[in-house]
Amino acid sequence: MPLLLLYGLLFASATDSWWTVQSAGVEANLRGIAAVVHRTGTVLWATGSKGTILRSADAGHSWIPIEIEGAGSLDFRGVQTFDGKVVYVMSSGEGQQSRIYRSGDGGETWKMQYTDKRKGFFLDALACSDGNHCFALSDPVEGKFLLLATSDGEHWTELPRDHMPAALPDEGSFAASNSGLLLYGKNEIYFATGGAAARVFHSTDLGQTWTASRTPVLSGKASQGIFSIVRAGETVVVVGGDFAEPEHKDKVAAFSADAGQTWKLAEELPGGYRSSVDTFDAGFLAVGPNGAETSRDGVHWTHIGGPSLNAVTFISGKGWAVGPKGLVAQFVDQTEYSTQSDPQ
Repeated sequence: MPLLLLYGLLFASATDSWWTVQSAGVEANLRGIAAVVHRTGTVLWATGSKGTILRSADAGHSWIPIEIEGAGSLDFRGVQTFDGKVVYVMSSGEGQQSRIYRSGDGGETWKMQYTDKRKGFFLDALACSDGNHCFALSDPVEGKFLLLATSDGEHWTELPRDHMPAALPDEGSFAASNSGLLLYGKNEIYFATGGAAARVFHSTDLGQTWTASRTPVLSGKASQGIFSIVRAGETVVVVGGDFAEPEHKDKVAAFSADAGQTWKLAEELPGGYRSSVDTFDAGFLAVGPNGAETSRDGVHWTHIGGPSLNAVTFISGKGWAVGPKGLVAQFVDQTEYSTQSDPQ
């Protein structure tokens, strides 16, 4: 088909001074965002509903739609790339609606690498440490959360679950922003849960053994729990809440000062349900339907306003976020405290 460029319309307001906002030219609800820096500039990938996959070679100013044959009805919640050529996308849904695809040529051709028919299989997050080493998280299958892994970029296998704590009844994970699964360092994996409990599972040996710790984040209903997790140094931060009541501010963020062993509620909370959190030079940034917050330490959050956003990512000190109706926003850092200090 003819190459189509979608040029975003830039707009901003005084209340959105932390964001440069544009439309990617699609109606899809965007929930996946990935960035890679080339010598020619920053390449962005965004994914979402209605089989939407988008690529920008100019830091989000224009977008090229990418199609995968037979995938037009899928909901692509996750995307990962490291060189712009090797790209993974993950769709979420019951059973075979959850799939992992890979392209080795920047989206020209695609191969479906994994799907599953088993009851309970529902992919929530995809994370890669490089172009060959990736992990994917599914809701519980046969009583335990399911982790998939590839070490060659081609073949996916299930990690052993003998030493993983059982899932609680009605406990699951969320696919709202592809950030409920975290790789840290060479050997550590975290993933976060919700529903019956808001727990953090942690492995220090690439998924061979696990511990699970409860957090004080809101839980108890299917719409409640942790939606995103990130780590900086020994500080681990989780955000979430209740996506059915996005204005509800109670118990929407927590932190751990000991790499995830013990947890406390943030002392100054974000302004509602938050679906994604990431680190940047000055600390942490969380986004959700009614705006965003920054925090130096994960303990005290400051509201900065902004549009409705689902997912955020940073690379080389610059951040981008995506949201409903094809919205893309670039973060404009206006923090007043030092960007040289690490979050503590």
